[in-house]
Amino acid sequence: MSVARLALCCILLCALPVLARAQEAARHTLTIEGLDSHLEEAVRSSLTLSQYRDRPVSDAQLTRLMSVGEKEILTTLEAWGYYGPTVTTRKERDDEGALRVWFVVDPGAPTRVTLREVAVEGEAAKLPAVVKAIEDFQPRQGEIFNHAQYEASKTAVQEALADHGFLSAKLATHRVEVNTAERSARISLAWEAGRLYRFGPTTFTGAQFSPEFLDRYLPWREGEEYSGTQVLEFQRRLVGADYFATVSIQPHPEKEVDGAVPVEVTLSPAKRNIYSAAVYASTDHGAGVELGVQRRWLNSRGHKGQAEIDYAQRYQALELSYRMPLPGRRSRVLSIAGTYRDETTESSVSQTEKLAANVSRKWGRFTNMYGLQFLAGDFEIGSEDGYSSLTFLEGAVSYARSDQPAFAHRGFSATLSGRYTPFEAWTDTRFASLRLDTKGLVAFGENTRLILRAEAGKIDAGDFDLLPPELRFYAGGDRSIRGFGFEEIGSRNAAGDVIGGDHLVEGSVEMEYYWRKNLGAAVFVDAGDAFLADDFFLHVGAGAGVRWKSPVGVMRLDLAYPLESVDSSGWQIHFSLGPDF
Repeated sequence: MSVARLALCCILLCALPVLARAQEAARHTLTIEGLDSHLEEAVRSSLTLSQYRDRPVSDAQLTRLMSVGEKEILTTLEAWGYYGPTVTTRKERDDEGALRVWFVVDPGAPTRVTLREVAVEGEAAKLPAVVKAIEDFQPRQGEIFNHAQYEASKTAVQEALADHGFLSAKLATHRVEVNTAERSARISLAWEAGRLYRFGPTTFTGAQFSPEFLDRYLPWREGEEYSGTQVLEFQRRLVGADYFATVSIQPHPEKEVDGAVPVEVTLSPAKRNIYSAAVYASTDHGAGVELGVQRRWLNSRGHKGQAEIDYAQRYQALELSYRMPLPGRRSRVLSIAGTYRDETTESSVSQTEKLAANVSRKWGRFTNMYGLQFLAGDFEIGSEDGYSSLTFLEGAVSYARSDQPAFAHRGFSATLSGRYTPFEAWTDTRFASLRLDTKGLVAFGENTRLILRAEAGKIDAGDFDLLPPELRFYAGGDRSIRGFGFEEIGSRNAAGDVIGGDHLVEGSVEMEYYWRKNLGAAVFVDAGDAFLADDFFLHVGAGAGVRWKSPVGVMRLDLAYPLESVDSSGWQIHFSLGPDF
């Protein structure tokens, strides 16, 4: 063996114990004693040592990190109002070579607020938002002097003043006295509100529309008191209009004239045309393709146009729509749409044409819609053919709330919709219908979700036989009662054909568990019926499925079986893809 190789082997042999010790040092546990759960969590998250849990650390490094940790604990506890804690540390190696580290902490008595004086001078003190911010100021007298609460409360008062036009408000008195010996803190704060600022002129640059049109999106009028919330609302409206690639709104208090703040808006047009294409498959409609084109603006008034084609094995549809945004304080959208639809289900075949005009509006988490619809076409239900033309009013109110639309950990939605024929002209039969759809979701930890769903509906029709399938109630399918075919559930005629119902009751309970980040499984039970009066039968389906979190929502592949049914085709496979809300 050469001298070089012999030297290399010696180096490797000497290095092995060092590497082994490094690997052992990487295995350490950290224990913090003497603190309640919320303080322990705050301290643990502040420790640099916590970042080395899965990293190799030598004994010397560990000793240094423990010394740094003592200082970090003292700093963290001080922020939580504990100014006299004591910290002791120790470490030991167990029989398997793993290190255990202890921080034993005695936080001592907390420092409490003995005096809290918070005030705003001038007319601003009477503003409800400012009054509330002062009333909610924390910590209160007698409470522990928590630095984070104190800073957040100061910010809340400052923001309340700025949001109501007092942009130059400043702290005239800012004093916090901490007596560590007495464990007491005295807070004295006073704001000088200064002058009240108002909105000045708003100018636009870079837009494809006239300033007169864009002025309609303003949530304020020139001369009204300045509000940061209104500025954010203005930005939300412009972004929601879907005309612009970029939206920049810049108030300039430094350029104020007699308290009037000018606002500069810089915009850049978005791409005018949007093209879309998608291939999909579902057990309800089979394999299909969707094609669409949208014109973001057609003219100087911001009107929009859209065309969509949906072609699947058991469903074909063409829709042309024209939308006229009506911006303003009560922003709305007027839509006119024409649709042709050819659909085949387990119980019916229909070809219908529809012309609808409606007005929709969003406010907060609510959306409402009302309008007029004309629906006509041929249909075949079982062995019976029919034709009808109907003109009716329609409306809906929806509410939706979720922490994440695509994959929520908590959320709720509800939609109440109705239809009504107010007159006998231009309609083959009078009818009125009402339907409520609800869905709730709650997560337990990061891996488990409980999903609850319920629907109920009622139709009062002069002649039920003249209602096309689209206006009747059916149940069964991917998003209804699984274990049954699409619209397979409904009352039957004398020939045994499913004809739907004028009542609807459905409910579902589903539990999902994800054993990987994006992959999981579900078990569920669905139940309900679509029925004519006095013909109710509780259909029940149950099963299990696979869940995959895709970028556009959850993909669901289910296998379900009808536990209770009048007549069903046995095991069913259900597939769907989309967001939770």
